Amino acid sequence: QVQLVESGGGLVQAGGSLGLSCAASGSFFSINAMGWYRQAPGKQRELVATITSGGRINYADSVKGRFTVSRDNTKNTVYLQMNSLKPEDTAVYYCAAEVRTRLGQLFTNNFWGQGTQVTVSS
Repeated sequence: QVQLVESGGGLVQAGGSLGLSCAASGSFFSINAMGWYRQAPGKQRELVATITSGGRINYADSVKGRFTVSRDNTKNTVYLQMNSLKPEDTAVYYCAAEVRTRLGQLFTNNFWGQGTQVTVSS
């Protein structure tokens, strides 16, 4: 099993910055991709940013130029630096990981963190 623990959420004023981190632990062979999703009240969960083990990155259009995703493969940790925050960024942010749990496994399993609240005031 894999556990993902997020940290770094909080309250910030519009235009400010926050940094999130997510560390993976447990029993697994490798992590292919890690990323961040968010869900605001009354809305569906949406992609924020993903990054593969090779460094390929995908951002939602709404955060391009403001957010930066990165990872440390040695620490099995993914980061999200959020700058120029807007009130519409307010949501619960969830860490996700695409994992191969053992050597030789061809398919992957997806795991989710518990979420961390990000609130941006105007």
